[in-house]
Amino acid sequence: MNKQPFDVEISTWFKIGIRGAKRLLMNGALAMNEFAISYDDILRAAQRLKGQAHRTPVLTSATADRRCGARLFFKCENLQRMGAFKFRGAYNAIAQFTPEQLAGGVVSFSSGNHAQAIALSARELKTKAVILMPSDAPKIKIDATRGYGAEVVFYDRYAGNREEIGRRISEERNLTLIPPYDHPHVMAGQGTLAKELIEEAGELDVLVAPLGGGGLLSGCTIAAKALSPNCRIVGVEPEAGDDGRQSFRSGRIVHIDPPKTIADGAQTQNLGEYTFPIIYRLVEDIVTVGDDELVDAMKFFAHAMKMIVEPTGCLAAAAVFGKKVDVSGKRVGIVVSGGNVDLLRFATLISRGPA
Repeated sequence: MNKQPFDVEISTWFKIGIRGAKRLLMNGALAMNEFAISYDDILRAAQRLKGQAHRTPVLTSATADRRCGARLFFKCENLQRMGAFKFRGAYNAIAQFTPEQLAGGVVSFSSGNHAQAIALSARELKTKAVILMPSDAPKIKIDATRGYGAEVVFYDRYAGNREEIGRRISEERNLTLIPPYDHPHVMAGQGTLAKELIEEAGELDVLVAPLGGGGLLSGCTIAAKALSPNCRIVGVEPEAGDDGRQSFRSGRIVHIDPPKTIADGAQTQNLGEYTFPIIYRLVEDIVTVGDDELVDAMKFFAHAMKMIVEPTGCLAAAAVFGKKVDVSGKRVGIVVSGGNVDLLRFATLISRGPA
């Protein structure tokens, strides 16, 4: 895999080179203080989340191990509050609001899981939430967001710019904007997931995580490099939305049109200004999987592990099952990021092709 130099100002990273910097990082000789978050931020996030977020189980499967020739550890965030890892980042962000911000409320934009996470966190922290959602978002996610007490405002994902609409609503209604991934407090909250995984499973050879805008992957990367320095980290995104892979290889943030994929939680158009540097410098590779591979992973979780996992939540597992990541003989952490999928849609998807 070839990458172009990262287009930022000259720093220590480039005096010694990317590869040299990575070696120093792994040996603890170079601090990661150029990034938006540190492991200390993740530790503080873990304290805020204590008693609020579930410490989700790390499950194993002998069937999966045999299939992949590796020892796999599944971090099951489909069993998190509101059904996805997003609660971690949302709660950590709103928990740091000033009294004035809490009095005003929060606004965000999301296709579903971050929407629910912000809505639930706002309810728990006694502030109001306004959520901008695409008009084609899954009904189960729209209903859940409203059920947690948020006001939902719709937009056309193929014609409107959610960031601009969100900023306008924020200014007009005196609400604090918390984006779904490109925010240090969100990233630190998501990193607590990898902290728990490695604390329970032990050091890993490989960590594989879904990639949309990069909040999850960047947070998990910082945690993994602190707790398991030699761990290789791989991000996985849908084939139709490979902006992350393009950005990773070109050394700059690439913007794409809204991708059409069943992985609705990864229909992002670009990585973030905060998330990209971490991913570019510390992640080993980014791979993609197709919708059929996601369905295969959904079937596996349902049949072999008795779990309902949404398509986006299957990205990491699908890459490992599909041999997109070399895991032979390795100890591998797999992030199962969420389980919010309409049951009728779930049944339709897993009915595709042979069981």
